[in-house]
Amino acid sequence: MSFADLKQKDVINISDGRRLGKPIDVTFTENARIEAIVVPDGIQNPWERVHRIGDDVILVEIGTEAC
Repeated sequence: MSFADLKQKDVINISDGRRLGKPIDVTFTENARIEAIVVPDGIQNPWERVHRIGDDVILVEIGTEAC
């Protein structure tokens, strides 16, 4: 899957059902592994919090303190 594919999907927080937007950036570790998906309001959703990438959505679990 490419970043172009990820950019087309909505990011949904499963903790509260809120739509966070479509990814605008991805951050990487020094070892070139994905560290986080960044959404329009600047929130970085850590990769370990990504639960599922579906056909239309990316499901993440972010507590309300991070939003």
